[in-house]
Amino acid sequence: MLILSELREIIDHQRQKILNLKSHQRQLIDELEIIDNYALVISGIRRCGKSTLLSQLIKQQNHGWLYLNFDTPRLFNFEFKDFRLLDQIISENDIKTLYFDEIQVVNQWEIYVRGKLDEGYQVVVTGSNASMLSRELGTKLTGRHITKELFPFSYREFCEFQNMDFNHQSLNSYLEIGGMPQYISSGNTEVLHTLVNDILYRDIAVRYNIRNDRSLRHLIMFLVANVGNLISANKLKTLIGVKSVNTIQEYLSFFEAGYLIQLGPRFNYSYRVQLVNPRKIYFIDNGIQAAISPSFSPDWGQRLENMVFWELRRQNFELFYYNENNAECDFVVTRNGDVQILIQVCQSLNADNMHREAEGLTNAMEYFNLLKGYIITLNQRDTMVSEEKSIEVIPAYNLEELFCS
Repeated sequence: MLILSELREIIDHQRQKILNLKSHQRQLIDELEIIDNYALVISGIRRCGKSTLLSQLIKQQNHGWLYLNFDTPRLFNFEFKDFRLLDQIISENDIKTLYFDEIQVVNQWEIYVRGKLDEGYQVVVTGSNASMLSRELGTKLTGRHITKELFPFSYREFCEFQNMDFNHQSLNSYLEIGGMPQYISSGNTEVLHTLVNDILYRDIAVRYNIRNDRSLRHLIMFLVANVGNLISANKLKTLIGVKSVNTIQEYLSFFEAGYLIQLGPRFNYSYRVQLVNPRKIYFIDNGIQAAISPSFSPDWGQRLENMVFWELRRQNFELFYYNENNAECDFVVTRNGDVQILIQVCQSLNADNMHREAEGLTNAMEYFNLLKGYIITLNQRDTMVSEEKSIEVIPAYNLEELFCS
């Protein structure tokens, strides 16, 4: 049972902690706007910097605010009825904006947030489970929320944080270390192992009452080792040793909801066709992937493709792979149903792979009637021209050229 004095103590302690937090400015901060009558919802994987982002947002405020992080052992037993204690503290102070961190751990939180919006408060919440947030937001907060996603450090943020230039050396470091802020600072891989265990067991196994947590571990390890490859629930069922395709599909949806993975569909104008085709697997962060991977040697081409996926994902593009006419292209980059960019990714272009990589890209260019395509490599820049079509070869450390021009 929570008591008022204890809650006050927790709030005071967390307030000082959030105010004293020193951090690198996140790119997403420029996109955040707190609007009256709308909850601002920030979602993303655990430990990617959501609390840090809130601290940066709080420091821009010029009026009263309250911050409460529910993901602390002292609040693990917080229940809906305890919001009455919180209301008493709010009423005693001149507060306009409420910041709630990892609020999804409290049942029926969305009812309380809706009530505070109706009372005229501004509300900002974070959460690390996309499906829970979207389901709850879709009931009590329909049309009353704006959602933003925060990911681990982008390549640009990594370079700024490390005071490195955009070049081959910093790119290699990013592909190896990844973008999880705490790991970049500490270099302790135990941080990453603990993160994955928390998601697998606390956020998934316990929350969804999965007794066979060994199958969860087997599945995530297989996915980690197959980043950029095609997967299907049918084949995974046999490989992992579970009885049902539905079980595999549920596990995959749990991993996606926890921001561990994302599955890239094959491009097709028919959504039904997209659903029945195998999907490509991408893992949230190369540093986490490297830390828990069962592979003994790094696959730099795999890491590069994974990086490109998430760099594009941060720009809110919708991403597909292309597979038609026995030709493949890694990324069909779309926005609002409009195909904008075609991208092939390979570690390096050479005499052995140049024809294959270019052929898959030009085939996609013909299919979508685009005159330009791109090949992203580790450290090459070049141009290829075929009839009216051109292919720009760009090093990944200059990837921003594609969407910042």
